[in-house]
This record gives sequence, C-alpha cells and structure tokens, in this order.
Amino acid sequence: MPQPEEKRFAGLLQEELHALQHTAKLRRFLAGQTIFRAGDPGDGFYLVESGRVIISAAIGNSESRPLATVGPGEFFGEMALLDEAPRSATATAELETTTYCIGREELLALLELRPQLALHLIREFSQRVRALNRKYIDEVLQAERLAMVGRFARTIVHDFKNPLNVIGLAAELAGMDGATPEMRSHAQIRIARQVDRMTNMLNELLDFTRNTSQKLVLANVNYGEYLSALCEELATEIKERRMRLNVEQPLPAVMVQVEPQRLSRLIYNLVNNAVEEMPPGGTVTIRARVENGSLVNEVEDTGPGIAPEIAARLFEPFATHGKQNGTGLGLSICKKIVEDHEGKIFARSEPGRGATFVFTLPLTQAGS
Repeated sequence: MPQPEEKRFAGLLQEELHALQHTAKLRRFLAGQTIFRAGDPGDGFYLVESGRVIISAAIGNSESRPLATVGPGEFFGEMALLDEAPRSATATAELETTTYCIGREELLALLELRPQLALHLIREFSQRVRALNRKYIDEVLQAERLAMVGRFARTIVHDFKNPLNVIGLAAELAGMDGATPEMRSHAQIRIARQVDRMTNMLNELLDFTRNTSQKLVLANVNYGEYLSALCEELATEIKERRMRLNVEQPLPAVMVQVEPQRLSRLIYNLVNNAVEEMPPGGTVTIRARVENGSLVNEVEDTGPGIAPEIAARLFEPFATHGKQNGTGLGLSICKKIVEDHEGKIFARSEPGRGATFVFTLPLTQAGS
C-alpha cells in the first residue's frame, strides 16, 4: 500500500509533493538489486514509495559497511545530484522497492520555483549530517575504548614478562636436586620481591586509570643503600637479556623519605625502557647526586636516542615510536610517580648517542 502523502519525501508540503510526483519517474527494484554504485555518475534523486534501501560505503580495499537504511517517504542520492560529483556510496534494495527518480535539471528547476521545498531539503540534509556525525563519533569512541583496553592488556602482559621470568628461573633453581638451603632462601627472596613488584605494578595501573594522585606511604631510607640493593636486582635481570648495568659510585648516602615500592617501579620502568631501545650488549648507567637541595638521578643508555617525532610528547599516555613492545604507558606512570613525590622528570638526547632520563626528588620534602 502506498504511504500517506504527509509521510512521503521527508514530510514535504502536500502541494510540493504533488508537483514533485508529476515530475518524477517511477522505478522498481527487486530485493538485492543495486540501484547505483559508488563512483557512478549522479543520474537522479530518489524518493522511496515502498520497500527499503540500504546505503553502504566501502572501507579499505574490500569491506563494505552500511551507513543508513532508507524507508518509505524518505529520499537518497541527493548529494551527487547537487554537487555533480560521482556517487560516494552504494544503494541496494533490501526488499522489493519502488522509488520515484528525479533528474538533476528537473530537481533544480523545482527548487528554483519552490523555495519552501529547498528549505525542507536543506533541513533534511542537516539532520542527516548530524545523524552521521553522531554515528561516527559513537563508533570512534567505541573503537578507542576497545583500543585502550587492548593497550592496557598489552602493557600488563609486557610489564609482567620480566618478573615472571625471574620467578620462573628462581623456582627452577630452588627445585633443583642439588639446591642448597642458601640457594633456596635466595630464590625465595627473589620470588617474594617479584610478587611485590607485580602487585605494585597492578596498583599503579589502577591508579593511572583513576587519574588521581595517590597518597604516599613514606618511609625513611638510606638512599645509597636502597639504590644499591635495587640495582643489584636489576643487574641480574638485564644480564639475562644480554645487557649490562653500570652504577656510578659513590651513591649519596642521604636519608630520604620516599615510598620505596613506587620509587622502585619508577626506576624499573626507566631501566627497562632503556633496555628495550638498545641492541644486545648495550649498557645502562645509573648515577645519583645531591645538587641545589635536590636528589638528582640519571638513567643513561647507549641506544639510538629519542626520535624527534616523539620528543615533545614522550611522557604522554600510549606515546610510542617504532617500539615492538609496550605502549608508552610506562613513562606516563614514571611521570606520575615523580610528581606524586613533588619532583620533576625530563629527558635529554642526541640522535644516535643514547638518551638520559633525569628525575629529581626534593630533599627538603624528602626529610633530609
């Protein structure tokens, strides 16, 4: 059954509809039949009398996805007709469909004679553009949410690899038939440290997603002793990856107030970030000094340096450049840890001459 006149042609005035129908040519299409394809010349402006039409566009080389469904009383194909450009999408009859088709000259003449009709069409175009924008934004946001979930998952898997490898090796060593009590005790300590490290990593990720500053649980530590013990663990870990850790002596034996687990996470991240950038045989150098009332720490590598393309957004979430592993979230977490300690972090680099990450801790805040 034909649709009531007020539902045809997107609610145009009855007088305009009457004139439009006299100008239009009636066309019928079978279910599944293509009305026009993307790239075809704009031969007409279509108004659906009955049935249903799917408008779709190609994505990439082959995949096609639907953009809109057009039913009785609605129109399609107007853009190519008005701007004289090729069709940008494909129209296919989903059901057996009857349409009115109006040629370019007839439509332009009708719009010239009936300004009110032009106004209705412009309003309809505007609504369609808004609807497509909303659809696009919703899909982009959904895709970004999924991509972010994937990035977080890759970050967790990537960051957990090293402590899990340490746990595996320590467990294998402790389980050997000839393992001494001292070897088992050492393995137990290493496993416990790595479990604590992974727990801290998860807490950091959760804290990062909440985007809030975490209240520090401060402890008094001798910084030289703390950093020496941490570097001993790090040296063993990166040696297994065919890298070398060099700790410049002497380390400042000052008492500071820090949160040891989070600070360890910071240094682990900086060292592992350096290791990822270097070929086997590279060296990471750690040095620390007291300067102008601050504890200045440097982590220097012998890698290729920081790419100019990423230098300005180095500490932004998910910023990466040519890395096969990781997402750049590690440096964002480093920045957050330093700022929660009321310090500063920055990097300096010359292409081809390695990179140096510098972070400071205010001694007055740290309680020296």
